Formats: sequence, C-alpha cells, structure tokens
Amino acid sequence: MRIEAKTALAISSLLLLLFASNVQAQSILIYDHSISLKSGESSEVAQVYHIGKACQSLLKGSPEVEVMQGPPGVTAVIREEMVVPRGMGCANPVPGGKLIISASDVDDYSRTRMVVRIKMKTSEGDRQRTRDINISLFPKQ
Repeated sequence: MRIEAKTALAISSLLLLLFASNVQAQSILIYDHSISLKSGESSEVAQVYHIGKACQSLLKGSPEVEVMQGPPGVTAVIREEMVVPRGMGCANPVPGGKLIISASDVDDYSRTRMVVRIKMKTSEGDRQRTRDINISLFPKQ
C-alpha cells in the first residue's frame, strides 16, 4: 500500500514536470476569420510570433507565408515588425510580423476561402501553421 502511494506521487510529479516544461505559448493570433475587401484594398488579419513560457521570442528568422488556396488577384504577405502577444498574457513586444491580405483587380463579387501556410524558423526547429480565412471580394464602384 505504501509503495503504491509513493509510485502514484512520483508519476503525478513527473507528469506535472513534463507539462510545465513543455508548455509553449506560441502561435498566430487571427483577428478575424472573415474579411471583405474591395479591389485595391488590404487588410491586416493576424499577428505572427512564436514565444516561449517567459514571453521571449523563439524565432530565428522572419516568418513567411504561402497561399495554398485562394482566389486569383488576392495575395498574402507578412510585414516584419514587433508585435505584442497580449492573447498569451505578454505585455512587451517581440519580433514577429503582421499578416496582410490584399486584393487587386476584382471584377465581380465573390466569396471564397483562402488557405495560408505560415512558416517559421525557431529555436525548436521549423514550424508550420495553416489558417483558413473567409474572404468576400467586391469590385470598386
């Protein structure tokens, strides 16, 4: 009986240590999963960063974005800048960027889903995150 209690205590302590040491507050904060753009407009849709437990950046280079699926004439770029990951409880800016979606030459109204893959080189290795964004496109009037 006494050995079982010690074993249970040891296992629970080990699990607590594993969870506490591997928790990473990392990611992409998407402001909105649906946007609307007129021809020639751009919209900032997300902050991109990768941080550790103490709100320190784990990025080793600039984040990149790749459009996996999307309407013609719509592009995505990451503008490199300092961002504040408030959603993760951090108060100070860290290196990262902002995801900008732009539309050019919209002839007709359309509604579609855009799939972007964000690639980051981090101290933990290469990371990729995929996000879906619903886009409504309007011609300029």
